[in-house]
Amino acid sequence: MSSSRRHSEDLPYVHKVGVPPKQDLLKEFTDTLKETFFADDPLRPFTDQPRSRQFVLGLQSVFPILEWGRDYNLTKLRGDLIAGFTIASLCIPQDIAYAKLANLAPQYGLYSSFVPPLIYAFMGSSRDIAIGPVAVVSLLIGTMLQNVTDPTENEVEYRRLAFTATFFAGITQATLGFFRLGFLIDFLSHAAIVGFMAGAAITIALQQLKGLLGIKKFTKKTDIISVMRSVWSTVHHGWNWETIVIGLSFLAFLLLAKYIGKKNKKLFWVPAIAPLISVILSTFFVHITHAEKHGVQIVQHIRKGVNPPSLHEIYFTGGYVIKGFKIGVVVGLIALTEAIAIGRTFAAMKGYQLDGNKEMVALGTMNIVGSMTSCYVATGSFSRSAVNNMAGCRTAVSNIVMSCIVLLTLEVITPLFKYTPNAILSSIIISAVLSLIDIQAIVLIWKIDKFDFVACMGALFGVVFASVEIGLLIAISISFIKILLQVTRPRTTILGKLPRTNIYRNIYQYPEAEKVPGILIVRVDSAIYFSNSNYVKERILRWLTDEEEQLKENQLPRIQSLIVEMSPVTEIDTSGIHALEELYKNLQKREVQLSLANPGPVVIDKLHASNFANLIGEDKIFLSVADAVLSYAPKTEDL
Repeated sequence: MSSSRRHSEDLPYVHKVGVPPKQDLLKEFTDTLKETFFADDPLRPFTDQPRSRQFVLGLQSVFPILEWGRDYNLTKLRGDLIAGFTIASLCIPQDIAYAKLANLAPQYGLYSSFVPPLIYAFMGSSRDIAIGPVAVVSLLIGTMLQNVTDPTENEVEYRRLAFTATFFAGITQATLGFFRLGFLIDFLSHAAIVGFMAGAAITIALQQLKGLLGIKKFTKKTDIISVMRSVWSTVHHGWNWETIVIGLSFLAFLLLAKYIGKKNKKLFWVPAIAPLISVILSTFFVHITHAEKHGVQIVQHIRKGVNPPSLHEIYFTGGYVIKGFKIGVVVGLIALTEAIAIGRTFAAMKGYQLDGNKEMVALGTMNIVGSMTSCYVATGSFSRSAVNNMAGCRTAVSNIVMSCIVLLTLEVITPLFKYTPNAILSSIIISAVLSLIDIQAIVLIWKIDKFDFVACMGALFGVVFASVEIGLLIAISISFIKILLQVTRPRTTILGKLPRTNIYRNIYQYPEAEKVPGILIVRVDSAIYFSNSNYVKERILRWLTDEEEQLKENQLPRIQSLIVEMSPVTEIDTSGIHALEELYKNLQKREVQLSLANPGPVVIDKLHASNFANLIGEDKIFLSVADAVLSYAPKTEDL
């Protein structure tokens, strides 16, 4: 098919478009399957290896610690110890606060920073992620669970449902990783995630006004109108000035610490240790002044001891199973999206490869085990991971160090948190979630893509003015709408010849590009599928109609040939072929010749298989636009 032909003695050779050799159907299917699910070729290391070596590689694939652990040394241990102690000082007060956000007792936050990080350290492939409860997931699980059962009146049912949701969140994550379906989480666009996170941060901060102001009766709704109504309706009889002084003072201290750490990277430990210092100082202050007798609400009791088993508390039968499953799937996907995004960020920063599917299996396994050991959904925390990285972590051992310190806290220190004021926990949460509002990212989204900005704002306002679930639904819906619009309404454009070249480009991008008299050149910038084939056909005909009307007004020669540039058309289906046939018949009636330029191997193969190439004539399928124009040059010159 690479033979050439001559249109005339004066014209250069014009090469035919090559048709790829026929592939075996089974091979074509397996190749497609491989590219879809095994694009990273995970089995390559196992090729031509003895069985014993394959067994070792299999273990290392499931437990990456067995691979990098062989090169572990004292230098790495020193970095991991410092990082582990640093993130532990940050996670302990945050865990207590986030458990409150999830409407669970404080110890469940600490439990979730003990078992899951240990599991992840053995199975995870990221060196930098710090595992534990996070604000957005805590809010999400708290709001969704309280829509099913009241956490105060039905405390046991609520806790059991939390463990059930955590179990199914883990099952969801592990299943996606095992079946290599991680690409599904990419359907939630970056813009939608930015908006959702910002909206969740605002909602979380507003929820903390209850603890910050000392309000006892507070709305269970999360929308801004209900929250502000609840706040202002209690201004004369529900606010506690001692609580406000404690909360605002330490909030200012925490924000100042974050500012110092941001200005001087060497002082990263200041914002890391600030929450623990705040807890210690405020607890000591309340204890010596007996502020709890003046209306300052305190933690009161944190159960001492290691995680109790909770397998028997998970609902495997009854009405709560389906509800737990639905909540678990949603929470699991959000937790997964956050963790993968964090992992990829630090992997790119440090120049190592992160296996997304292994990460999903690791995160899923740790949440499955966590649900059986009194933990709720844990994932990667961006604030802790950033501190972990700045503190000099070298491997996932920093998570093990953090877990050991949390264990020590559970066994020894928890009684000391009795007098910790709720206001300080609210201050810690507010200071932590403010970093989730990424103004720079929102401004950049506005500059780059206005539709992405709509998705971002839709998610943000959905969370703030309705609920977390509505905001999430809006984020997913707008992401899918964008995909559908891009698939069903692909771009088409008119091409012109750049002066003194044989290059044809978009006349709107290059105003100096000149149209060829008597020829209309249209480029289709997408695959042609059943979802857009009719639109592509009609849009090309509309381009032709508009061009002919313009030529008629200017009394110029009519269009004799229409060339469709198909370089961007990577795929075509039967509907696309049918649309091209209808286009050809329509052009025949108008006495306009249809030609195709540079169809790819998949497209040209299908054009021949459908007999469309014979319909328009193989001599009307060209290697380039320049060749197609050249073949019509004599006709246009005669005009």
